[in-house]
Amino acid sequence: MKNVDDLIESASELATRGLSKGEIADELNVSRETASWLVERSDTEPQPSDSGQSNGAARSGPQDIHVDWSAIGRDSGRMESIASAMADLLAKHGEDVDLTIGIEKAGGPIATLVARELETDLGTYTPAKHQWEEGDIDELGGMFSRNFATIRNRDCYIVDDTITSGTTMRETIEAIRADGGNPLACVVLADKQGVEEIDGVPVYSLLQVISVGKDD
Repeated sequence: MKNVDDLIESASELATRGLSKGEIADELNVSRETASWLVERSDTEPQPSDSGQSNGAARSGPQDIHVDWSAIGRDSGRMESIASAMADLLAKHGEDVDLTIGIEKAGGPIATLVARELETDLGTYTPAKHQWEEGDIDELGGMFSRNFATIRNRDCYIVDDTITSGTTMRETIEAIRADGGNPLACVVLADKQGVEEIDGVPVYSLLQVISVGKDD
């Protein structure tokens, strides 16, 4: 995706397909606030842009960073190589961990490859944001899939594609602990916040995306 207009078009398409704003945020690797803004913009007429700028660049909106990792995701060989690197970041925590939890949706396929690399069982967690449209997300709840491994008081790793605000990762950590599990470490492809730990659990990333700018 090259600019904000592309994101607005994608958000509109996903909304038309019936995805919630939380799911749209997950698909586009943006915050919930940004997803809401993109969907709302898709219902308005484009405004004239300044010379040399796209329409999207001229619009004010949430401060966010879009991470497009589709060049990795669409190729199984690249995915396997990336998962191997992510597994290497986790391996320092020892050999006793026997469960890897992937945060749905994007974290699931990555976690599958990480789990194979580390020779652990596989579990998945669907966060509350997948139900979120507007209002207080704290009123919603996530869930672990019954089609995969259960927590059963086990040590585990957590895998996702990106960290935008850290809210979803924190929710997953809390859900694992509520089920009696012990999250030892988290790993993501890209971290947009520069997070080193969440609720006492170390967070590793292959990339840290840092926005550098100045006030006008």
